[in-house]
Amino acid sequence: MRRLEEATGLSRGAIFHHFRDKESLFLALAEDEALRMADVVARQGLVQVMRDLLAAPGPDAEHPADWLGTRLEVSRRLRTDPEFRNRWAERSRQLTDATRQRLARQREAGNLRDDVDIDVLTSFLELVLEGLVSHLAMGLPADDLEPVLDLVEETVRRHRRSS
Repeated sequence: MRRLEEATGLSRGAIFHHFRDKESLFLALAEDEALRMADVVARQGLVQVMRDLLAAPGPDAEHPADWLGTRLEVSRRLRTDPEFRNRWAERSRQLTDATRQRLARQREAGNLRDDVDIDVLTSFLELVLEGLVSHLAMGLPADDLEPVLDLVEETVRRHRRSS
């Protein structure tokens, strides 16, 4: 709350004038982050979101990949809070929908493999994202993961046969 007060210049009372409680405030923040992520997915794909997470500077820096903290808290609440899980399900579809739409556009352009259903590829990419978030949350090294993301990206691309 202190960081939010400093960032917005608003008092705690002014912030809670707009939000019923911390839960509502967090949901609004998480929804905003999900929209920003969906925008990146629509333009550049879900692997770019993962690359942004790897490139994230320290927690106090201004960077789109401040998403990691939000994703970690969402993951924790999804495991422990059934009410939050239900409320979040409505909001989390944005990222999945953006990923599916991006993959469909890539398939239409001939850039995406056509031997795997788009829903399967979407699930694959979302699982990789969750694995990356867990990896980063555990404090494991991230400096050698760019080639891993290259491999992930290559697995969904259409392979052109050489003659």
